[in-house]
Amino acid sequence: MNKEPTTKEHKALGEIPVTALKGVGAKLAETLGKLHISTLQDLLFHLPARYQDRTRVVPLAGLRPGMDAVVEGEVRAADVVFGRRRSLAVRLQDTTGTITLRFFHFTAAQKNRFTPGTRVRCYGEARRGGSGLELFHPETEVLGEAISPTAQTLTPIYPLTEGLSQGRLRALIGQGLDWLTRYQVSELLPAQLLPRDLQMPLAGALFYLHQPPADADLEQLAEGQHPAQQRLALEELLAHHLSLLELRRSASAISAPPLSPTKALERDFLARLPFSPTGAQERVGREIAVDLSQSRPMMRLLQGDVGAGKTLVAARAALQAVGAGFQCAVMAPTEILAEQHRINFCGWLEPLGITVAWLSGSMKASERRQQLALIASGDAQLVVGTHALFQDGVDFHRLALVIIDEQHRFGVHQRLQLREKGSVESGPDGTLRTQPHQLIMTATPIPRTLAMSAFADLDCSVIDELPPGRQPINTVAISNERRFEVMERVQSAVREGRQAYWVCTLIEESETLQAQAAESTAEELAETLEGVRVALVHGRMKPAAKDLVMKAFKAGEVDLLVATTVIEVGVDVPNASLMIIENPERLGLAQLHQLRGRVGRGRIASHCVLMYSTPLSANGRARLQALRSHADGFAIAEEDLRLRGPGEILGTRQTGEIQHRIADLQRDAHLLPRVQKIAAAPALDAATRSAIVRRWLHNKPRYAEA
Repeated sequence: MNKEPTTKEHKALGEIPVTALKGVGAKLAETLGKLHISTLQDLLFHLPARYQDRTRVVPLAGLRPGMDAVVEGEVRAADVVFGRRRSLAVRLQDTTGTITLRFFHFTAAQKNRFTPGTRVRCYGEARRGGSGLELFHPETEVLGEAISPTAQTLTPIYPLTEGLSQGRLRALIGQGLDWLTRYQVSELLPAQLLPRDLQMPLAGALFYLHQPPADADLEQLAEGQHPAQQRLALEELLAHHLSLLELRRSASAISAPPLSPTKALERDFLARLPFSPTGAQERVGREIAVDLSQSRPMMRLLQGDVGAGKTLVAARAALQAVGAGFQCAVMAPTEILAEQHRINFCGWLEPLGITVAWLSGSMKASERRQQLALIASGDAQLVVGTHALFQDGVDFHRLALVIIDEQHRFGVHQRLQLREKGSVESGPDGTLRTQPHQLIMTATPIPRTLAMSAFADLDCSVIDELPPGRQPINTVAISNERRFEVMERVQSAVREGRQAYWVCTLIEESETLQAQAAESTAEELAETLEGVRVALVHGRMKPAAKDLVMKAFKAGEVDLLVATTVIEVGVDVPNASLMIIENPERLGLAQLHQLRGRVGRGRIASHCVLMYSTPLSANGRARLQALRSHADGFAIAEEDLRLRGPGEILGTRQTGEIQHRIADLQRDAHLLPRVQKIAAAPALDAATRSAIVRRWLHNKPRYAEA
């Protein structure tokens, strides 16, 4: 049945549901909804994260370690090999050389496909293995007698969700592009407001980005610098900016309880500290104290490098709320980080007569009931916990301050729910509201220029001074061709009684693939490194299981922790002195700096090994050099901005997180002045402004309030 509507039914793709596509029923529509795709316009605005070049076959002799390529050849042999780990080794040969295809997970049927003499086409990354160059788990296609054509365009790799494959999504977007040739995608920005080099039709930009021609500049696309990408990035940044302007307009009706400082309590607190706060901590503390004493809600972003002492500043803010007779809630993204905060706050505040309550998802029912009673009665003035703080049944007595650590790790609605617990409506119409003050902490440095433009609704404080005693971290960059040397270094560190991290990165936006990559690495390391206790943690694990592994590592029961970037925040293990980061060129500098900050927390010299894939681009080399040259997170952020490398200001994309679909605040900072100019243009009427915000933020209209 032809599912296409007539032009009388629909004028624009934004009005056509995805169920209009062939093969999209209720179940698939629900899966697409997890990616915020409900209309054909949403589908077409779901843009590739990167591209693969499958348009040409590379001779086997032309392969280099780290290269992604299409290869073809004849199967010479296929054998199950029993080494440290059972694997299927398929020997492939063309006229220029040979290569081994290595499969660790395979069935008898898969083995039978590779009979000698069969012609096979593969796509994968070449790595050094035990028998020379190998492709690990490549995509394979058995070729018939006729020569199968290669791809005509670059192959897009899209952000995915559970239950959706790249092939399925590409096919749906292919259908969407067919519709785009016949129906409208709304041109919301008047041409005269666009920079001259970005005055291209929106439909043309979408076609190009979903199906770049074979001769497209892959490096330009990878860096996000193609005019088609910049055209869309400009509009997306404008949508976020317009949303912030609307937030500022509506915030004027909201009030907050003014919290006057209690001098005696503050004096007792400082007198008990075994150290003196740094000058930067004192300065930021004064800024927060002034905010809290006002009758409008504080919305302050507290930035501080890893180890800069943000927790102490937060404790002094909490003290001000408690001294004024109110409650304070401290929320952290993981149980282990929340536990660290609880220990710190108890040590600092309980001697002053302040009761600290604790809420986490793993508590026993009886313990939870006891803590809930303390919170509801007001007997607990400070409450520390994970996402359990905003669940039903948690009632605060007089919540006046919410402190959120690593706020980008929480879903938007979670943060809003916690704030709502302290909100009071006044007046019969409920328009005038009292809300708690908010202090948002992050160790991800944000360049000042971007903080002023992209976080204009927040006041920003920066702790730009490290306390004495933090150990410098020696950072080196090593090619993955020296992988076995790096493994020996890990073995050596463990023999000396130290612990280490091994971080696996994968550019796919799929946690399933991330987890598989980490699992394979953990198996490989466990088999190669004798006497080393290896554990694994990744994003697909349940929070309780993750916390269990992290606690075992912290307790010294694990020598080597293999992880995806989930360990970027939230663990403090002074005995961990070595970190290996695989494929660091795939991460932003700020995120790499965060990861590196997991070591250097004890009294011993610490090292970070950046194990990059070859060949490394000039930009990639410059970015890794910046990380080696700078220890200061803000200097790194400014350098990342200068290089316009990939990366996101507030961490990696996660469901429910404030994120951009195509714009990158660091890379696209040069567009922000233009965005501000367009936002102030009289040619942009109220209806157009609303339409732009709906197009890009329709699934999270209140994101900026969080």
